[in-house]
Amino acid sequence: MPNRLANETSPYLLQHADNPVDWWPWSPEAFAEARERGVPVMLSVGYSSCHWCHVMAHESFEDELAAAYMNEHFVNIKVDREERPDVDAVYMEAVQAATGQGGWPMTVFLTADAEPFYFGTYFPPEPRHGMPSFLQVLEGVRTAWTGRPDEVADVARKITQDLAGRQLDYGRAGTPGPEELAQALLRLTREYDATRGGFGGAPKFPPSMVLEFLLRHHARTGAEGALQMAADTCEAMARGGIYDQLGGGFARYSVDREWVVPHFEKMLYDNALLCRVYAHLWRSTGSESARRVALETADFMVRELRTAEGGFASALDADSEDAVTGGHVEGAYYAWTPAQLREVLGEEDGALAAGYFGVTEEGTFEHGRSVLQLPQDGPAVDAERIAGIRARLLAARSQRPAPGRDDKVVAAWNGLAIAALAECGAYFERPDLVERATEAADLLVRVHFDAAAGRARLARTSKDGRVGANAGVLEDYGDVAEGFLTLAAVTGEGVWLEFAGFLVDLVLDRFTAEDGSLYDTAHDAEKLIRRPQDPTDTAAPSGWTAAAGALLSYAAHTGSEAHRTAAERALAVVHALGPRVPRFIGHGLSVAEALLDGPREVAVVGHPEDPARAALHRAALLGAAPGAVVAVGEPQTAEDGEGEFPLLAGRTLVNGLPAAYVCRHFVCARPTTDPAELAEQVGAARP
Repeated sequence: MPNRLANETSPYLLQHADNPVDWWPWSPEAFAEARERGVPVMLSVGYSSCHWCHVMAHESFEDELAAAYMNEHFVNIKVDREERPDVDAVYMEAVQAATGQGGWPMTVFLTADAEPFYFGTYFPPEPRHGMPSFLQVLEGVRTAWTGRPDEVADVARKITQDLAGRQLDYGRAGTPGPEELAQALLRLTREYDATRGGFGGAPKFPPSMVLEFLLRHHARTGAEGALQMAADTCEAMARGGIYDQLGGGFARYSVDREWVVPHFEKMLYDNALLCRVYAHLWRSTGSESARRVALETADFMVRELRTAEGGFASALDADSEDAVTGGHVEGAYYAWTPAQLREVLGEEDGALAAGYFGVTEEGTFEHGRSVLQLPQDGPAVDAERIAGIRARLLAARSQRPAPGRDDKVVAAWNGLAIAALAECGAYFERPDLVERATEAADLLVRVHFDAAAGRARLARTSKDGRVGANAGVLEDYGDVAEGFLTLAAVTGEGVWLEFAGFLVDLVLDRFTAEDGSLYDTAHDAEKLIRRPQDPTDTAAPSGWTAAAGALLSYAAHTGSEAHRTAAERALAVVHALGPRVPRFIGHGLSVAEALLDGPREVAVVGHPEDPARAALHRAALLGAAPGAVVAVGEPQTAEDGEGEFPLLAGRTLVNGLPAAYVCRHFVCARPTTDPAELAEQVGAARP
């Protein structure tokens, strides 16, 4: 019989609705139940595309014996970390502080006051590799709870006090300048893997935000080393198994240093960020490989993640049903043997494909299968022939049981997708991608926005067009505002600037501390044992620096000193952390590059049907100047007022021709009617 999770909208929670565990969603009622029964809370946090979350669910949460013990001695709460990143952040901080590591599934035992006292991640069904079994953990926690209650209470109190006392104090560090960004680049150079690209060892994650910083730093300073690190890393990833060589799009990370074997789940945020990085790399270098990967990744998002309502789903699972071995197997959808290639392509093309994609008899993955990649020493193949082989393999793969899809629409990640698709559509003359970006933005406005007086907010998630109950966190406001600002630049529709302004004003009103630092939750959000506040990136930009970027861009559009000052104060954290841990604050470094460059304000005026205006608009969008903002519209006299875009006020035709005005801090260069001259004005600011 379904448990309480049956009424939730989260696909992850619904996956557990038929467990024999008497699950509760995160709610005051769950903690009241624990208080009334005098038992601890067992909190389990995960997400739908998490491989080990599925493993623990099958091993323990579907086991009648374990479930019976859990139900008798605990109140059991299941949380989707993607719906409640605030809950996840608070308790993950405790897990990492106590154990030195973290991950999902996350298992935390709490008092009825939500105070943690014991932690872990995945626990196996029987003792293994020095780890206790999950049932042993449950029994040990119950023994401590009933036999040493004062000790448990004291541990919980001390942990909670320690968490509550952790405050960030970067408000007086000052805004980052050229020296801090140069120091950040130097440290990145030292940590760079010159052989394989990227940073660090296994597992190796796509360094999306750092790559964007490197591209912007090159654009501002001309530093060739920065561009080379970005280009080489992008090339290594695009050749590796982490990139889907048939269908486009990136897996979440590589389990090895060489990018060969991925952890196969595909996340919207990774693909949106990397789509934009590759588009910007093409903009900087003209690389045909970067263009191909950007477009294939955009097409992957539209083809496989777009929902019926026009938004974008969160993720595809790593696991799928394997027709050969049976059961759900990680990577079954993506991996191949030489025999499977021959079965689809025939002997000659099968052998050719095996060499081209690095498929061996021994295999690069499990069960003698290989993940497709493009080895550097692979055979040269006619482009038309390999395109045909790719198409045949993709068609054959589509007949395999597909990985599950988490259909919930997360506001922040859709904001990232909107920005990526809008830019790709503009760069590569694909109006269909701009349309898909606009439809996703429409969904966010229609479903996720609540503009009621006194309680205006952005909801975190929706599913099937039904808004979720959880309020948006800071990353939602920052990333959606960024998406809207990008869409405004591409489409010339000022309504998106207006919506972005609504969001950044809420950031100022509800997320900003007196010292200019930013909290991840609004001041009127549910009170947890600690108000989360983290300026560092995870696999996506931190809410703190995403909001700083949106504030800075909005200020450039409008001339608002309040928004610019707020951005500068928020970027103090980059001054403090950028030179020390640049890999973990890459997005903040990117925003700091925009701050140092101006950012430039570009106004393009002309009649909509005039191809000369379109040429100027395209040149403006293709400018590499970090964080440049673009407004396009009809010419306006001073008497016309500001209209939808303040940057267009008083901007007129020049000698009867469409014109572009490039400014910094609203001090403008001579207007131009020449796209080539405009390209020079929106290029790199060299010393």
